[in-house]
Amino acid sequence: MRILIANRGEIARRIIRTAHALGHETVAVFADPDAEAPFVREATVAVRIGPAALAESYLDVDRLLDAAAKTGATAVHPGYGFLSESAAFAGRVVAAGLVWIGPHAEAIEKMGSKIEARRIAEAASVPTIPGYEASQDPADLERAADEIGYPVLVKAAAGGGGKGIRIVHGKAGFSTALAEAAEEAARSFGNAAVIVERFVERARHVEVQVVGDKHGNVVDLGTRECSVQRRYQKLLEEAPAPNLAPETIDGVRDAARKLTAAMHYDSTGTVEFVVDDATGDFYFLEMNTRLQVEHPVTEAITGLDLVAMQFESAAGEPLSIEQQEVHFEGHAIEVRINAEDAAADFAPQIGRVDCLRVPSGVRFDTGIEAGSSITPHYDAMVAKLIAEGPDRETARRKLAAALDELLIGGLVTNTGFQRWLIEQPPVVEGRVTTRFLDESTPPGAQEAEASAQAARTLAARAWIASRPRRQSAGPWHALGSFRATPHRPALEVRLEDRRGAVHEVVVAGDRGAEQVGPHLEVEGDGVATQIATDVDRAARRIAINLEGVTHSFRSVPRSEHWAPAAAEGHGGAGATVAPFPAIVTETPVAPGDEVGAGDVVIVIEAMKMLHSLEASGPGVVDEVRAVAGDSVESGQVLVTYRQDDDE
Repeated sequence: MRILIANRGEIARRIIRTAHALGHETVAVFADPDAEAPFVREATVAVRIGPAALAESYLDVDRLLDAAAKTGATAVHPGYGFLSESAAFAGRVVAAGLVWIGPHAEAIEKMGSKIEARRIAEAASVPTIPGYEASQDPADLERAADEIGYPVLVKAAAGGGGKGIRIVHGKAGFSTALAEAAEEAARSFGNAAVIVERFVERARHVEVQVVGDKHGNVVDLGTRECSVQRRYQKLLEEAPAPNLAPETIDGVRDAARKLTAAMHYDSTGTVEFVVDDATGDFYFLEMNTRLQVEHPVTEAITGLDLVAMQFESAAGEPLSIEQQEVHFEGHAIEVRINAEDAAADFAPQIGRVDCLRVPSGVRFDTGIEAGSSITPHYDAMVAKLIAEGPDRETARRKLAAALDELLIGGLVTNTGFQRWLIEQPPVVEGRVTTRFLDESTPPGAQEAEASAQAARTLAARAWIASRPRRQSAGPWHALGSFRATPHRPALEVRLEDRRGAVHEVVVAGDRGAEQVGPHLEVEGDGVATQIATDVDRAARRIAINLEGVTHSFRSVPRSEHWAPAAAEGHGGAGATVAPFPAIVTETPVAPGDEVGAGDVVIVIEAMKMLHSLEASGPGVVDEVRAVAGDSVESGQVLVTYRQDDDE
């Protein structure tokens, strides 16, 4: 086959890897920001399909099919996200005479509607949460909520990704929550229909990987735990799901197979369940008719290649494995690495990756490499880090060690948050519910600043330690790692951080150096600590991993103009500034408009999410300094205001 991959980044590289190993050719499609991306280079053939805007590139079915025709593709793999669960796209692919590497369009369409999926599950005797969707009349929905009993969940009938969902704890808040959920559902999915169902307060998110073929065969590949979520977005996944009673495990796996068989399902898919942590009762949630982001943990414990199984099913071949041949060995945990600042309420981040060093012994699925640029146009996930071991604790410790060794220089990511996360008692114990992060307080801005200050000192020590020795056989920067030892006078290093602030760091009398590997070895209280470090003296860059966070600095030479770092501000008074790099999507105000506190003055998009920026107080718009389509930087002034003359 020659397979066109209708996707980008990490998942495109994942599909290319298996396709080439099996002797298939691949076609990469790319939008302008991805022209130099690794997946473009690694495919057999690559073709441009448009500008950055998703509607004009990765979501444009006509352009995708045109690319398939021009390159002689015989099959299409949609990856995940984008058009992977579009029944219309699947239908167009098949109508064009191409092989669709995914389930048949009818399965995608039926499982894409939560209402229809619920009906099919009930018909297949799969337990469902008590709920109501027979009418969309607000009065009927409210009566159903009263009968079900609070708390209830109001959720969009179409779509996913946490959009159009509201938890209602009492009758007084129902009408507002219903209106908000329906409005968000209509805006996100073009469908305002909702379902009202019982809200399980101590819920776990457990899913089952299934695979079917075109001959009626179905197998399940065990459970996964995906309960660590923020705003309904998964952050950590593992297989198998820990601490489930044997009857619950058997129950969800049997239910998943029943539903899959009822759908005549013919590809990989995932059946998701809500498990009541208090009782072990489980209820069907939804079915994802595609490959999941978290599929590597299942591959780790089964030894199977899920992408290869997709190829086999799409080609009409029977499953190469029967249920009794599926065996599980060990445990695997995956964390999603996102370009976002966890200490700043997970604000999206962009930047250039100037250093990437991945520890050995783990799986690292990523769309980036050193030199890659992260733009605001696409999803925030840049990589997945997967660790496996003979048991869960071994896998968890291996993951912790890998996060301490991983260096992603020049880009702010959530690795420090993930490092904190895997040490939290409920995660260590494997007793996490979907409410865990709502009930926790991750490290914030104060802890982030303390960490940055410590990292500046370590970076200065690494820079000094990396200086060439006079009697060295070669330059020290080529060695790339050091140990700090005593007997040197105080030295000064000027470091520029990622925000452009320059810090003067004085390292007092202890910086000799010797090669010990890619680390800075710091001794304190008789204990030596190895800190992952990378120094590029030619580029004057230093990267330090401290508690999972990669801190990046540039050494400022004495000949270069510099100024001490000042306290960072939050934008000038009387102005609305961009909180992070983004694309402007809407400017609802104009010069001369009167606004009040809370009025939306500009809407931006970053990492596929919309953010409404509001006026902080009453005023009159003076300037709107951006238009729809503009790319803006963090801290850039977007709207200014003037006071009335008589004030």
